[in-house]
Amino acid sequence: MIGYVKRSELDVAKYNLCIENSKNSRIYAFSWYLDIVADNWDVLILNDYEAVMPLPWRSKNFIKYIYPPCWAQQLGVFSAKTIDNKLTLNFIKSIPKKFKKITLNLNSENPISNKRIIDKTNYILPLNKPYSELLMNYKQVRRRHKNRSNSEKFSISKTNISQETIQLFIKEKQNIVDLKESDYNKLEQLIAYLNDKKRVTILTVKDEKEVLLGGAFFLKDSKRLTYLFSSTSKEGREKKVMTYIIDSMIEEYSASHLILDFEGSVVPGIAFFFKSFGAEKEMYFNYQKRLFF
Repeated sequence: MIGYVKRSELDVAKYNLCIENSKNSRIYAFSWYLDIVADNWDVLILNDYEAVMPLPWRSKNFIKYIYPPCWAQQLGVFSAKTIDNKLTLNFIKSIPKKFKKITLNLNSENPISNKRIIDKTNYILPLNKPYSELLMNYKQVRRRHKNRSNSEKFSISKTNISQETIQLFIKEKQNIVDLKESDYNKLEQLIAYLNDKKRVTILTVKDEKEVLLGGAFFLKDSKRLTYLFSSTSKEGREKKVMTYIIDSMIEEYSASHLILDFEGSVVPGIAFFFKSFGAEKEMYFNYQKRLFF
């Protein structure tokens, strides 16, 4: 039986254990993650936490609706057992009618046949081979840019500071992305929390004068490294510093059980960039339903 449980009534330990043990676990679904990035969230639960579906929601003009929070690409159903089309549909049918609009990103292991589904594109790179073998799968252009990066006069380092990378993004991209100040505030709060838990790697590249050329945040859980956020200056883009950053993570975590999750993209140039590291396509699914809004 699938039941609806409010966040305030959730058995947090059982819920997080279900996410941790799920075949399709994603860092976005843990309670502490959703507490930061979602305005509100409740959960659909199968029996005694055999499977769960978090439901992030908002309210506008007293109308409640389910939405995809910024910084949480894939949610949906999570379970230690294989999830089939029937189970995914049963969870969706169990969403309370009080939510008059539903926009929900399911994860790549939530098979579903429904006319309201929109396919979404992600790219992933299993890191289960030695670095030398992973490097051989880079496209020629990426190997060339990597070799060029090695000759540039800049340095890469790990840091606990997120603000400078976020501020560089705002400076370079604010006019072309649909992000609010509250989204950036939540990102800073999330990275601060993950820093304390040692679940994030922040990499920055600076030139000889200590000017920031680019930076990126990689989240780490038991199954995936998630490339959550990055920014580059004009000079950083010219110097291909993001190639340097991603390559360094691939080298560090090569020959591991982890998967590097690139979080997208349908944008041809970005998709080519991810594929050039040898990444493979992974589809996930967007479900939408409007009862009234």
